[in-house]
Amino acid sequence: MRNRYIVLPLALLAWAVAVAAIVLGSPSLGVFGSSVRRTPSGISPACLPATLERSGRLPGTHIDVSPGPETATADPNTQISLLGTNVARIREVSVVGSESGEHSGHVRGYFQGDGGSFVPDRPFDPGERVLVRAVIGSGRGARRIAFHFRVDTPYSTAAIPQFNNPPAAPPDYESFYTLPGAQAPVMTVTVPDRDPAAGDILATNGPGPGQYGPLIYTPAGRLVWFDRLPAGEAAENLSEQTYEGHRDLTWWRGRVLSLGFGQGEDVVMNSRYQTVARITGGNGLKADLHDFQIAPRDVAYITAYNPVRCDLTTVKGRPGGAIVDTAVEMIDMKTGLVRWEWHSLDHIGASESEVETSADATPWDYFHLNSIDPEPGGNILITARSTWAGYQLEGGTGKVLWRLGGSKSSFKMGPGTQMAWQHDGRVLPDGDVTFFDDGSSPPIHHQSRAVRITLDFKARQARLDSAFTHANAPLLAASQGNMQTLADGNTVVGYGGVPAISEYARGGSLLFDAQQPLDMSFYRAFRFPWSGRPLSPPAVLAGLNDTGEETIVHASWNGATDVARWRVLAGAQRGALAAQATIPASGFESSTTLPARYAYVAVLALDARGRVLGSSQTVQLISYAASLASPRRSG
Repeated sequence: MRNRYIVLPLALLAWAVAVAAIVLGSPSLGVFGSSVRRTPSGISPACLPATLERSGRLPGTHIDVSPGPETATADPNTQISLLGTNVARIREVSVVGSESGEHSGHVRGYFQGDGGSFVPDRPFDPGERVLVRAVIGSGRGARRIAFHFRVDTPYSTAAIPQFNNPPAAPPDYESFYTLPGAQAPVMTVTVPDRDPAAGDILATNGPGPGQYGPLIYTPAGRLVWFDRLPAGEAAENLSEQTYEGHRDLTWWRGRVLSLGFGQGEDVVMNSRYQTVARITGGNGLKADLHDFQIAPRDVAYITAYNPVRCDLTTVKGRPGGAIVDTAVEMIDMKTGLVRWEWHSLDHIGASESEVETSADATPWDYFHLNSIDPEPGGNILITARSTWAGYQLEGGTGKVLWRLGGSKSSFKMGPGTQMAWQHDGRVLPDGDVTFFDDGSSPPIHHQSRAVRITLDFKARQARLDSAFTHANAPLLAASQGNMQTLADGNTVVGYGGVPAISEYARGGSLLFDAQQPLDMSFYRAFRFPWSGRPLSPPAVLAGLNDTGEETIVHASWNGATDVARWRVLAGAQRGALAAQATIPASGFESSTTLPARYAYVAVLALDARGRVLGSSQTVQLISYAASLASPRRSG
């Protein structure tokens, strides 16, 4: 459907500050005059709020706004989101910065029909206060609303390097004649698969050695698909989700900074490996690598990291310091508008962090949001590595309903439930919650584990239901990792910083075990039954053998899942090829030798019933010397 937007007139500054204060129950907004917080040279502005748990809901309404009222975490490039009413009811919008003055702009409606964002024509000034006023509805039922927020002072990441990306050792990767230049990490299966219904393995590589890109393997460890990315770009979090009624691949691509977060975009790719949606982030923030969840009605939840300048003296830090604020953004996938945004600094105190403030000017990563799990009722479970806790947020208001773990847990933590540096919090249909408990770094546990925890809300107690650890040998992941609960109750565990993937039965028996080279890493790993057929044709390379009397043929189809056999066509004329052999698809790349010298070769990809799935281009034979210069399989 074509993106739609509605432009509304801007109101004149006709309402008194006192009117806005009455609406919000605030004694004074104090937005006129100079209200930018002036700080001496070398000292950052104050950014740690004295009062937490600001609500994103306007009092007396069903409208949720972001930036939230009285918050101080808005990026200078923020939109102003009003969620919970038809966009046609949003009228007479006025936006005034205490330093930048009145802002013109337009209101664009959400594809879902339940609100809209005011998009200013120019950014706000760092540190200034912004007053927003509007009329909701018309006639006698019209309601005037007003709220204010403060703009943060961004910390530039332009000089922050990416993680080091050295070449991989030759035994760690495979290369192929028909996929020039690619070096796909080897997947070694150590315990053969006992649950074929669980499907293929979806993973990535990096940060660390080797080429980056999304990867799919069969349960036997055979490469199915590798999308090698250009130098300087990484891929993370390859998964499978439903978008527009189809099961698609979803993943993140971009720059992974040495600070531990990403700046890039989330990608949705269909079974033909076409990109059907991109989510770049909004409100001046780039999509981060840590999570991307597609919810019903074409809504996406993403993570975004926002380093800001911050006086940290109250937490024993530097007066000229910086802190990493993290955000959950709910984005309309059709328009790219931010429907709602939540910031950790508005709701989670710096005192909850298990990470000490930085001795140098490096931004303090006090929270480190690493997963989002939107629930059917509208609430959201998130987890934060640096506070050792999971948090359930109330949808819309953003208030923390409960904490699990950490220094302020809402539940008494039973034996075995305490986590450290954990990732990937998820809520199961029966209400149990799961996490990947890294237990490191620095080490708190002797090995990483995947845990399932039952919550007793009446007694406010957390009880360990089950835990899964890698027995041979024990694995301790310094970062990353995930726990996937399959429909049949089995558990898939990706060990992240130690790039192993295991599947366990409900009772704990090991059903599958595999690993990439241990000097590499991946963020998450999943199992899904995947069916792909690329739009691009199969690839073929043909050359003479060392005698010059026989033809060696190599064939592959990067991403195709249903190829069972290859039919090899060859002949002396480009337009007169005949079938010379049919060979099984023995791996990512299949090869055969024809006992004659041909000038031209092509291949047909066949399924198990012999039907043609795709045909390659016709290629001319190359010499034996030229074939030696082609990329050779190794590892």
